[in-house]
Amino acid sequence: MPPKFKRHLNDDEVTGSVQSERRNLLEEDSDEEEDFFLRGPSGPRFGPRNDKIRHVQNQVDEVIDVMQENITKVIERGERLDDLQDKSESLSDNATAFSNRAKQLRRQMWWRGCKMKAIVALVAVVLLLVIIVPIVLKYHT
Repeated sequence: MPPKFKRHLNDDEVTGSVQSERRNLLEEDSDEEEDFFLRGPSGPRFGPRNDKIRHVQNQVDEVIDVMQENITKVIERGERLDDLQDKSESLSDNATAFSNRAKQLRRQMWWRGCKMKAIVALVAVVLLLVIIVPIVLKYHT
């Protein structure tokens, strides 16, 4: 408690006031429903059935715990599925890009091959012309 309040009140007065407030809440103008929620199922009106109610409440608490764990696991699974879906989409995009690049490279290599064939054919024609033209000119004259 801050020192300036200790000058006016001591700890017993403060604790006593909190306890009296609680007592007022529990005793004054309270109906059965409020008693159940304020005092809980272990209130005096349950008597010998109290153990059964506690047992059922324990089972309910266990089920709640299991369900909370299940919900947590489902949420984690959903997050993992989202990550997996993102990775799958990324892999699909990469595969599409690779396929497009492979097609482009294949076309480039095909044109390069065609150019090489054309150059070889041109060289062969030039060589044949160089060899055949002098021979034809020699026999023709």
